[in-house]
Amino acid sequence: MTKVHPKLPNTCKESLCDSNAAAALTVWKKSLLFNCDGFTVYNSNGDLVFRVDNYMHSSKDNIVLMDASGLALLSIRRKKLSLGDCWMVYDGETQRDLIFTARKNVSIMTNRRSLAWVSAKKTVLYEIEGSFGQRSCKILDERKNKKKAAEIKRKEAMVGGVAFGKDVFKLIVESEMEPRVAMAFTIILDQMFRY
Repeated sequence: MTKVHPKLPNTCKESLCDSNAAAALTVWKKSLLFNCDGFTVYNSNGDLVFRVDNYMHSSKDNIVLMDASGLALLSIRRKKLSLGDCWMVYDGETQRDLIFTARKNVSIMTNRRSLAWVSAKKTVLYEIEGSFGQRSCKILDERKNKKKAAEIKRKEAMVGGVAFGKDVFKLIVESEMEPRVAMAFTIILDQMFRY
């Protein structure tokens, strides 16, 4: 049976690894807790990096991204009474330190490939293009002439090229972007394009 994340030996010694290399994360749309909805995220060594655990009956308007030990890294909250689908991301578990907002693209006049725009203090930081339903998205840095900052791709098994389906996919994060921020974008896309 193919594993969601096969534990492979690390062939790269710490001193020889390039710190500018992209981080390849495996995202599994499944909570580690029973009767919960969420995500489990592994790094390339098979270690747990992030998790999201939402109880089935709890509101999906407030989501907390945690590290492996359960420490709240980011809080993701749906903006109430807004035109369109808008999400606000805060540092930690508070609502005091707003980092950025993400808004779903609903305009037919703009780029049709664009799924969402991410901004901070009315300045667009990132544009997300592609198809989240097909697990094929690029997060483009608007400040760096649309340079790719992260990418969501379908994950295939190492042997045989069998696809895992939509519940297991890769999140490749370039060195210029924080992996927790890229994971927040992934959670927001999942909420925006859930059905």
